Amino acid sequence: MAGRARKVLFVGLLFLSVCFSAEAQINTNRVLAIGKNALYFEDYVLSIQYFNLVIKSKPYLAEPYLYRALAKFSLDDYQGAESDLTLCIERNPFLPYAYQCRGAARQNLGDYTGAIEDYNKGLEFRPEDKQILLNKSIAYVQLKNYDEAIGVLDTLITYQPKFMHAYLTRGSVFSEKGDTVSAFADYDKALSLDKYYAPAYAQRAMLYFQKDKYAEALADFDQAIHLETKQLGYHINRGLVRYHLNDLRGAMEDYDLVVKMDANNQIARFNRGLLRSQVGDVYGAVEDFDKVIELEPDNFLAIYNRSILNEEAHNYRESVSDLDKVIQEYPNFVPAYYFRSEIKRKINDVKGADTDYWYAYNLEQNLQKQKEQGKIITGKEVLDSKPGETADNEHKTREKSDKNIAKFNRLVVYDKEEETQSKYKNEIRGRVQDKQVKVDLEPQFILTYYERVEDIDGSISRTDKMISDFNHQRTLFLQLKIVNHEVPLTDDQADYHFQSIDHYSLVLDRNPSDVNAYFGRALDFMVLQDLSEAIEDFTRVVSLDPNFVFAYFDRAAVRYKQIEITGFKEDNLDINSLSLNIETKKQTTNPYVSSVKKEDYAKNMDETKRTYELDLIIRDYETVIQLNPDFVYAYFNRGNIHCLQKDYRSALNDYNEAIKRNPDFAEAYFNRGLTRLYLGETNRGIEDLSKAGELGMVNAYSIIKKMTAE
Repeated sequence: MAGRARKVLFVGLLFLSVCFSAEAQINTNRVLAIGKNALYFEDYVLSIQYFNLVIKSKPYLAEPYLYRALAKFSLDDYQGAESDLTLCIERNPFLPYAYQCRGAARQNLGDYTGAIEDYNKGLEFRPEDKQILLNKSIAYVQLKNYDEAIGVLDTLITYQPKFMHAYLTRGSVFSEKGDTVSAFADYDKALSLDKYYAPAYAQRAMLYFQKDKYAEALADFDQAIHLETKQLGYHINRGLVRYHLNDLRGAMEDYDLVVKMDANNQIARFNRGLLRSQVGDVYGAVEDFDKVIELEPDNFLAIYNRSILNEEAHNYRESVSDLDKVIQEYPNFVPAYYFRSEIKRKINDVKGADTDYWYAYNLEQNLQKQKEQGKIITGKEVLDSKPGETADNEHKTREKSDKNIAKFNRLVVYDKEEETQSKYKNEIRGRVQDKQVKVDLEPQFILTYYERVEDIDGSISRTDKMISDFNHQRTLFLQLKIVNHEVPLTDDQADYHFQSIDHYSLVLDRNPSDVNAYFGRALDFMVLQDLSEAIEDFTRVVSLDPNFVFAYFDRAAVRYKQIEITGFKEDNLDINSLSLNIETKKQTTNPYVSSVKKEDYAKNMDETKRTYELDLIIRDYETVIQLNPDFVYAYFNRGNIHCLQKDYRSALNDYNEAIKRNPDFAEAYFNRGLTRLYLGETNRGIEDLSKAGELGMVNAYSIIKKMTAE
C-alpha cells in the first residue's frame, strides 16, 4: 500500500500528468532517464520502481523492460530478469544485448541449451562479440560438451587474439577435459598477456596441485596471494599445498589468516582443527570443530573428530555423546563401535563396552563377506560395486560435499562442481573486461544522508566543524554525512524521501524563498537519483543565499555524476571515468597508459559541452574554497576533476592542500600516490600509497605489490 502511495505521490509531484498525452511522453522519458541514473549507480531497488512507472504508462516500450531486467539480474533475480527480457524481445527483436542478457539469465538458471540459443541469436547481430562468445563457451562446458566449448573459444581467439580471459577459459576447459598439456599452454599464454592477474596464477596452481607438482603450485599460489592478499580461497588452497609439502607450520599460517578474516569459514576451521590435532593442540582443535558443528550441526565428520579429541582430553562422556550421534547416522562404521567400547571401558561401563566390542566384531565380519561379494562399504550403507570404483583413494583430501565418514581425517577442498562454478561465475555474469590492471582513484566526496558501513573502515574520521555546526542547527530532519561511497536506498528510505519531497514542496508553496526547504528537497532529489531536479534546487539555494557552501559543493558533485552517467549504455555497465590505467611494474620513466577505450566516459558527449560542464564544477569548488578555505573535501574533489582533465600537476597541488589541512586524509594520500605513479614519480607514489595503507586503506598495499612485482 505504501509503495502504491509513493508512486502516486511521485508522479503527482514531478510529472503532474501521466495520462496518455504529449506531456506524458516527456515525463515518461524523464522517469526512464532517472531510472537509468539509479541503475548506473547500483541503486537497483529504486531503479526498478522508476521502470515500473514507465512500463505502467507505456507497456509497449522495449527499453524499460531491458533496464528493469538488468536491475533484477544484478539482484540475482534471474527468473525475473529472463521474464523481462522476453517481454523486451517481444517488443523489439533486434536488440542483441537483450539476447546476451537473457542468455546469461538462463545460464544462471541452469538452462544452458536455452542460453546457447540466445547467444547464437545475439551473434547474428554481433558475430565478434567477445562476451557473448565467452559465455557461450561456458554454457557448453556446463553441458559437458568440451569440444564445442573449445571450438567457440578458438573462434573468439581468432577475433580477439589478445583477450586474456579467452585463453584462461580455454585452459580451464582443457583441464576439465584432461588435456593438461594444452591447459598449461593456455594458462602460460594468459599470464604472458597479463602477468598481474591473480586468478590465472591460482588456476594454474590448482592444475599443478592435481598433477602432484607441489613446488610449482606453491610458487603460483604465492604469486596469486602477492597480488590479491585478501582472497581467502587462495590461502585455503595454498594451505593444502603446504600440507602436501609437509610444511604444517605454513599450512597453519594460511588457515589462521583465513579464520582471522572470516571466523565462519568452515573449510579453514575444519582443516585447522585437523592440523591442530596432529601437532597436539587438543583444545585448539576442539574449538575449531565446535565452530564447524555450530555452523553445520550435521557435520558428522567434525563430530567424530571432536569425539577423538575429547577422549584425548579425558572428556569421556562428551566423547561418547558424539559417538552416539555418529553411529546413529553411520550404523555400518565399525571403528566408531570399537572406539566407543574403549571409552566405555575407561568409565567402568564394562557391559556397554563388551556389547559394543562384540557388535563391532560381528558387523565387521558380515561387512567383509559382503565386500568379497563385490559390494562397497561406505560406513553409512552397503552399495553394489561399479567397475573402476573403490571405496577409498590414496589422496589426503576430500571434497566438501563428500560425507564418507571413513575420510574423517582428510583435509577438505572445495567441490569440483563448486570450484568450476566459481571459476566461470564472473564470465557468466558478464562483468569480465579486456583491460590492463585498472587502478581507480578514490571517488569524489558528497554530502548526503547515508554512508556505507564496512567491516573494516580505516578511512579518516568524517569530522568537519562546518558540517557539525550545520547538523546541530537541526535544519534538516536527517543528519548530513560526508562520504565518497554512496549506498543504494532501501525501499523504506526511498518512500521517506518521496514523502519528504512532497513536504518541502508544500513548504515552498507557502514560502518560495525558503532556502533550507530548497536545500532539503535538492538532497531528496539527489539521493533518489533525479540529478537534474537536484541541480535546479541547488541553484535556487545559491541564488537566494550566495554563501551557502554546501549547495555549491553538492551541486558540483551532482554535476560530475551527470557527466559520469552521460557515457552510460546498456551494453557497458562498468564505466569508471575516474581511473588511471597504469602498467604496474618497476620503472623509472613514465608508466604506460592504455589508450582510451570505448567505455571512456566522454564517448557520447560533445567535447565542448563536456569542457563547459567541467568548468562549472571547478567554479563551484573554487567558490566553496573561497567561502571556507579549510574544507578539505573541496580540494580533494577538485583534484579528481583535474585528473579527469589530465591536468595532473594541478591535481597534485589540490591533494597537497587537502593533506596540509588534514594530515590523516587517507584518500588524499591514495589519489596523490596514484597521480605520482602516473607521472612516473614511482618512489614518491609508493610512499604516498604506503601512508594511505597505514591510515587504513588496505587496497593500497595491493597496488604497491603490483608496482614492485618482478
